[in-house]
Amino acid sequence: MAKIGITETVLRDAHQSLIATRMPIEDMLPILEKLDQVGYYSLECWGGATFDACLRFLNEDPWDRLRTIRKHCPNTKLQMLFRGQNMLGYRHYADDVLEYFVQRSVANGIDIIRIFDALNDLKNLTVAIKAAKKEGAHAQVAISYTTGPVFTLEYYVDYAKRIEEAGADSICIKDMAALLTPYKTYDLVKAIKGAVKIPVQLHTHYTSGLASMCELKAVEAGVDLLDTAMSPLALGTSHTPTESIVAALKGTEYDTGLDLLLLNEIRDYFMTLREKYIKSGLLDPKMLATNTMALIYQVPGGMLSNLLSQLKQAGKADQLEAVMEEVPRVRKDAGYPPLVTPTSQIVGTQAVFNVINGERYKMCTKEFKDLVAGKYGTTPVPIDEEFAKKIIGDTERITCRPADLLEPELETLRKECAQWIEQEEDVLSYAQFPKVATDFFKKRAEKKYGIDGKHADSEKMIHPV
Repeated sequence: MAKIGITETVLRDAHQSLIATRMPIEDMLPILEKLDQVGYYSLECWGGATFDACLRFLNEDPWDRLRTIRKHCPNTKLQMLFRGQNMLGYRHYADDVLEYFVQRSVANGIDIIRIFDALNDLKNLTVAIKAAKKEGAHAQVAISYTTGPVFTLEYYVDYAKRIEEAGADSICIKDMAALLTPYKTYDLVKAIKGAVKIPVQLHTHYTSGLASMCELKAVEAGVDLLDTAMSPLALGTSHTPTESIVAALKGTEYDTGLDLLLLNEIRDYFMTLREKYIKSGLLDPKMLATNTMALIYQVPGGMLSNLLSQLKQAGKADQLEAVMEEVPRVRKDAGYPPLVTPTSQIVGTQAVFNVINGERYKMCTKEFKDLVAGKYGTTPVPIDEEFAKKIIGDTERITCRPADLLEPELETLRKECAQWIEQEEDVLSYAQFPKVATDFFKKRAEKKYGIDGKHADSEKMIHPV
């Protein structure tokens, strides 16, 4: 058994989980060189919601952030989270945009791309896997872990085998909703490790209070890599504390080889940040509490709070129990999608509609109709024909890869944002968040040239790409 590799999430998922991805690069800069000395397997620092948050809330260029981290961490592999054909946005993108995004991500410093799909539909991942490998990056494919009658060990083993056949360099079990329990983790890791030759990593959250136990059982079952977070930004909806796992495995055959003294120096820095975030109201201490609600309802914590918020707005907060009972029924009707972004929102909102309207599917959201129509990909279980007809009428259902229906769009996007382009990557920021990126470009131009967006000097602005 080789030593366990550690992926540190403090620069991405830890603060995404606890403070809505609001850690700016200024707060990362003083500690980057120390993080680079630790000897982590990788630093997860980009992708997920960081891209949107940089542009929308932090007035920060995400590409600049990546280049800065790369400059200060020359010795550690940098990792990002990528939603397959959705990239970092909220729709499917044409292959030419996806391929260009992967190319620019690697050119700017990314080494490992963790790619996942909300439906575990491999068709939505193949282009991203090929693009990553073409650029010389490590293509890790994540299995969106969920529970339900169809999600057996056989289901996960079969998916893992297909991931390996598709050319992935490693597999991640992505338990974003903290639904894993320790012995389930052992059985799952053992089964997948017995079926594939590529490394297996475990990503789980602390929401239900079980993450450390799950990681320890995963280690015993033969897992190769674990995701952890520096302790000041661990626990709650975040991850297992890095220092605790390092200490737990020290002196065993699984020893991570990481230095606890150095990790404690890094901890001191993040403690000051944690105190600052609590003082400013950015970090709500309630986020650090254990909540086993996800295990009872099999519904992620974030989805639960979202459902309650929707019901309060409709003046029907007393109907939460009825909605919680409706969620699994809607999920069954919709082909048992794993409840992760965006499917958790789609299924949850439809369950709310069904309950407050007093009649199931009297009113359907556009997103729910799209899910049934196959616009997000193939669901884990085929959707009943009669049910589909009830929801989308005679609309033809998509059975191919949804992105096959998209025309190349990179050049069109480039023309749309031509006046703002200052670097090659700007078109990719615009592709994912047209309005948010344009607002950011205007602020950038004003700061740089002292001009407002409406009267930008096109000669100054245009950069050949």
